Amino acid sequence: MDYVHPRLATWLAIGSELFAAGEQMVDMARQKMRAKRWASYSTVRPGVGTPLWNVLVRELRTELATHGAKTRLARYLGVSRQRLQDFLVGTNRMPDAELTLRMLHWLAEKRAGRDLSL
Repeated sequence: MDYVHPRLATWLAIGSELFAAGEQMVDMARQKMRAKRWASYSTVRPGVGTPLWNVLVRELRTELATHGAKTRLARYLGVSRQRLQDFLVGTNRMPDAELTLRMLHWLAEKRAGRDLSL
């Protein structure tokens, strides 16, 4: 694979990190003999059991280091700054699937040099 289109390079980088996190998750699952059964009504909480979310948060934090970036991302997502802070730092909040996909999209576009939140 000699040439990679610039727009695909960002997605490939994110994908490789998510793949590595997925491998960690498989290793953790193999270490446990019997997985804890989750009740269908339970909410997933961020932490050791959510390695893919942890990778996304780590990558978002690097992009949100500049002044005002969190505010712009919160506006793009349509959530308050406090709720975004709860997602990124707190251990009791997780965004829904749509917000997570929008965060991934924002991250990919930001790394490609296009800031959707401006």
